[in-house]
Order: sequence, then structure tokens, then C-alpha cells
Amino acid sequence: MEFECQERSEVAIVGEDLCNQGAELRIGDGSVVEIPGVKLCYQQKKATLVVPSGSKQLLADKDLSTTTTLVVPSDKDLSTTSHRYSIIDLPQALISEILNCLDPKELGLVSCVSTCLHRLASEHHAWKGFYCERWGLPIVFGGKASEERSWKELFIEREFRSKTFLGRFSLDTLYGHTEAVRTVFLLASAKLVFTSGYDCVVRMWGMEEGLSIAASKPLGCTIRAVAADTKLLIAGGTDGFIHCWKAVDGLKNLFDLTGFQKEKTEFRLWEHEGPITSLALDMTSIYSGSWDMSVRIWDRSSFKCIKTLRHSDWVWGLAPHEANIACATGSDVYIWDISSETPQAIIHDAHKGNTYSLARSHSGDFLFTGGEDGGIKMFEIRKHGGETSVLLISQWMPHTGPVYSLSFEFPWLVSASGDGKLALIDVRKLLKTNRRGLPKRVSSRTVEPPHRMLHGFGSNLFSVDVGCDRIVCGGEEGIVRIWNFTQALEIERRARALKGMRLENRMRRRRTQMEMNAKSGRADQCSIAAHKNPVSGDSRNRAWHTKRRASGKAKA
Repeated sequence: MEFECQERSEVAIVGEDLCNQGAELRIGDGSVVEIPGVKLCYQQKKATLVVPSGSKQLLADKDLSTTTTLVVPSDKDLSTTSHRYSIIDLPQALISEILNCLDPKELGLVSCVSTCLHRLASEHHAWKGFYCERWGLPIVFGGKASEERSWKELFIEREFRSKTFLGRFSLDTLYGHTEAVRTVFLLASAKLVFTSGYDCVVRMWGMEEGLSIAASKPLGCTIRAVAADTKLLIAGGTDGFIHCWKAVDGLKNLFDLTGFQKEKTEFRLWEHEGPITSLALDMTSIYSGSWDMSVRIWDRSSFKCIKTLRHSDWVWGLAPHEANIACATGSDVYIWDISSETPQAIIHDAHKGNTYSLARSHSGDFLFTGGEDGGIKMFEIRKHGGETSVLLISQWMPHTGPVYSLSFEFPWLVSASGDGKLALIDVRKLLKTNRRGLPKRVSSRTVEPPHRMLHGFGSNLFSVDVGCDRIVCGGEEGIVRIWNFTQALEIERRARALKGMRLENRMRRRRTQMEMNAKSGRADQCSIAAHKNPVSGDSRNRAWHTKRRASGKAKA
């Protein structure tokens, strides 16, 4: 087994002689592991640590200029024979550093090698990093603590659930709006759906039952954007205001849209001079984009505007992440540094016509854009010291109408278009799932096909959101649709359970046969045949294999 590490480990050789009796391994964090009684043999350009049963552990690094082979003399004859260490004989700190260089698939394979490595790999902290960089922290429903499960189990379950969008689904249709639905928002942590549009009313729906829970009073203008978390619900109107609802403690559905509660939880923020087209929330700030060609950043504690980012065209969408924010303005996309209020990078003419929609991966490294030309593009945001660059990774042309909305949940990118269709694109092969390597590069001239299309709508689709094995969409018909893929999840679970049962029965029959052969004194016939007829045998063995292939063809 061979592990490669490019950036996280360093090997420092302590000693002046080329062959001495002491060496030290220096790990990336500065800690040093001493390995006494070790021969050091130097070569060029690579560091090699000889470990178990002929396998090698490569610690390749850009800064390494030597190769270190660690051979421990045997107790029987120190001068003529040697004993090679097993990887489990290494210090746990070094093994952990090695495992930290692997991707999820490789880490899972390592956990199947031995009992010791299974314990180390299954309990490794890298699983938490894998989970959080894809989906963030796990969702806790109802405010109750989730079951005590390891990060590996959580990762495997979520990865399994992410494949259900290619399976069966049930479709729920929600009626209540009297005019076109301009925006939908799925709050997965509370299992709530918020919608609004031309009828000026914000409606709240239950995600599981698909029933209307509450509706606000008319807000006086078209609502083009809605965003929410468990503490705050905001809606942006074409009159330039942001209407806010604070969560009510003890209220099952979090927000009192009707105003029946005694506590006053509604208020408005006024600063924009044009219609608000996009909204976003994080733990400390509110982000709003408007046709007044500005993006405003509000402090959530004081509800005051603290920063304003000016553009030269209408702002159609925004996607904040930590210290920067991506804004779609006209046909361009700006990536701003929030603290300095300066653009870090600009994507000129991202689409032919306006760039209507933006989405971003949870890690913030990948940006998705949808435009008036019906195309979707994927960019990688790279940082080199103080400079930021943007690289086109892939592009798709799934629609014949403008792409009005994008939503992303690893690994699925979902788009809603004016042609009345939804496109589902699996981007897991394009993302940086391997820590050692770069993501797959696709020529800018290559146009990839989508992985699934959802049809059946004769009018514009304006907004889409994805989460909890569901896709929520609203459009010109004034109807909200929810695609529920939990049916595919249950089917896949039953299929896996049946496969596991068949495998278990096969292994049970195999053990029973071996026990019967042992009692009767007969050896396993397959083992005897393999022993008598090795693959690299003489001409008689080759003739035996030829006859076997001929008989197989005759049976076919």
C-alpha cells in the first residue's frame, strides 16, 4: 500500500554521516519522532519509509531533496539480516499525519486492512473535515441532540443519501398563492418552506406534510427574495425595504407571520433605493442586493447598514462566504473582500446577457453561475498569497431559456429556467475530493450534459431550492412544487439490506462447507486445483486453462 503526501509532512534527517545509528522524523507541526538504531541510506528527490510486508510509505514533498530508507537490524544477525517495521509499529502521531493526507475513499480502504488500522482510520478527525467541507455541521431537528454517532458514520450516511436524486420521487403540489411565485426558500433544520411573489404575501409551509402553516399580511409590493435561519426571517420587496421577523421562543414554527403574538417581532430595514433582488444570512450579517446597483451588509445585532458595495449595473444575485462575497451584476461577477470593500477578482462577461443567478459550495472554493443565455458555468476561486484568481472548470447548456435560479447541496447543482425545466447536475467528480490533487480540468469549449432533467411545466420557473432529499420550486403558474426523493432512499436501503443478506448467506454456506470438508478429511477442491495448477505453470497447466476456457465457451 502506498500513501503519498505533498504538503502535510516533512522528513528531517538529523546526523552528519550517511550511515549512522540514529534518525528523527520531523512532522509538519514541528514535532519530532526519534527512531534509534536505524540505518540511513541517501538517494535523490524522494523520501521512502519501508513498512509492512513489502509495502512502502511515501512521504513525497516539494521541499524534500533526499530519500531516507529506514531498515532495522534483526536481533539474530545485525550484520547480515534485517527486519522491516509494520506501519502499525509507527508512532500514532505519524500514522495520523499519514491518514490525514488521504481522501474519504482511501481512508475507508485503509480501515479494512487490519483491526488496528480500522480503529485508527474510523476514529480519525479527517472524517469531520470531510463532512463539514461538503455540508457544514449536521442538522439537528427539533432542537434535540442527534444520536451519538461517529463522523465516519455521519459521512457515509450523507454520502449515501446524496445519490437518491437519480431515483424515484413523489411530487407534492402546494396551492395558495394567487399570482406568480418569485422566490422559494427551504429551511431544512426546521423542516419549513417559505414562498412569496407577486401577491405580496409570504407563506410558510410544512416540508413533510406540504400543508400551509401561516401567511403574512400583504406587504404592499412584490417580494423577489426570501432568506431565513432559526433566528430570523427576511423578505425583500420591490419598494426597497427588508421586512424582518424574529423567531419567537417556544413557538413550534419559529415565526409569527400573522402577528397574533403579543410580542412585537416584525420590523423593516430601509436603505435601498430600488427593488431588492437577493438576500442572504450568516451568523453575524444580513446581505442584500438591489437594482440600485449596490450590495449592503447589515449587522444582525444592531440591524444597521455597516458596508455598501457599489456596482455599475443591476445586482441580480449574491453568494457570501466568510470574508468575501460574490455578486452578479449585469453580465459580470464580482468577488469582494468584505473588510476592505475592494474587489478581489472580476469575471467579465460570464454569460451572454445578464448573469441572473449564483450558487456556491459550502467550502466557498467553487462558484456556479446561471445566465440569460441558458448556460451554467462552474468556477474555482483560488488564492495565492494576497491574490485571488478565478478559473473556469466546466460549463453546461441544459436550458433553452434564462437560468433564473441555482441551488447547490453537495454534490447536486439544481437549476430553474424560463423554459419550464429543472436540471440536476452531479459535480462530485469536478470537486476537489482528493486532497493531494487538483480537481478535474475541463476545456472551456467542452459543454457537459446534465445528469437529469425534470420536465412537465409550460411556463417560467423563477426559483428553486434543494435540501433534505427534496427539491422545492416555484414559477409563473403560482404553484409551489416539492419533489420528494425519500422513496428512492428507502428503495436503495432495502436493496442494500438484501445484498448484505445474500452475502451473509453465501459466507455462511462457505463456512459450513469448509467445516464439513474438515470433518471428512477432504480438502477444499478449489484450493487443490489452484495448488496443482498455478497460473505461471508449465505447458500442461496452460493446456488445462485452455480446456477450461473452451468448455466455458461451449456452455455459453
